[in-house]
Amino acid sequence: MLLPRYVPTKRTSSSCSGDALPTAPGAVPDLKGYSDQRQAQLSCGRSEGSPNEGTTLPTFPWLADLNARQLEAVTHGDGPVLVVAGAGSGKTRTLAYRVAYLIATGTDPSRILLLTFTRRAAEEMLRRASEIIGRSASANGRVWGGTFHATANRLLRIYGPAAGLEGDFTVMDRSDAEDMLDMIRHDLGLDSRDRRFPRKQTCMDMYSRCVNTSEQLGDVVKRHFPWCTDCADDLKLLFRRYVERKQEHNVLDYDDLLLYWAHLVSDDAISREMGSRFDQILVDEYQDTNRIQSEILKGMRRYNQNIMAVGDDAPSMYSFRDTAWV
Repeated sequence: MLLPRYVPTKRTSSSCSGDALPTAPGAVPDLKGYSDQRQAQLSCGRSEGSPNEGTTLPTFPWLADLNARQLEAVTHGDGPVLVVAGAGSGKTRTLAYRVAYLIATGTDPSRILLLTFTRRAAEEMLRRASEIIGRSASANGRVWGGTFHATANRLLRIYGPAAGLEGDFTVMDRSDAEDMLDMIRHDLGLDSRDRRFPRKQTCMDMYSRCVNTSEQLGDVVKRHFPWCTDCADDLKLLFRRYVERKQEHNVLDYDDLLLYWAHLVSDDAISREMGSRFDQILVDEYQDTNRIQSEILKGMRRYNQNIMAVGDDAPSMYSFRDTAWV
């Protein structure tokens, strides 16, 4: 089926045959692939040597608030680190102190990227960091903190033209995206009462699952929506027209924000330029990243390996999106 113009043709065909949806396929990033990668347990677990051994760490009174494992994570030096933290072990506290520590040791707040799954989580961490280090070095309003989608929106305003995206694009929320699908469904005569066709919410669920998991539409229908198997061909047409309609009106849905971002960082030059904006990248709730978000992180760290991911290896709240844990 027709794919957005920003999806690399070398990765997936742009012809009308097949049932591929616009995706950013690729391997899930593997933090374990680095020889100097550290995995720390916040509240318990065995340490195999600190990356800070042999160095003198700056001392701040507020570091005394942390236990040994939290301190190890907060004061981690350069390079990637994966922090495995269960419920109640102080994940939010650790990330807030990490932001504070980075700023207190000289990192420009505007060169820190904090990725979370809710805006409230980002605001809370930055508020705590500001309280820790004091107002003179406040993190609020300076650190790039927010959800993957909000961060993508900001970055696409800067780098979007490199992917053929007009800078004045509009972002549809879920409700608007469903309504657009519904209008197209009506135009195609797929909402007739004499046939059973998925509702707009179900159609959007299918589309979003394909995008976020890089699965083929046919596979998604068979595995997760078997009652819609007879509608597979019509669904291909519906989603093709949906992509075309969005391009015609210069609008993006939430999934497009991640698609564009993933595509941009797949380009070597743009990955280098975008990654160079940030000295440190922090990721909260890493276990909830789906495949496309993982691909984004992989691209962002190509030339910047200072990334800390904090997560819990317990079941993910976003398991329906094919969350990947490494």
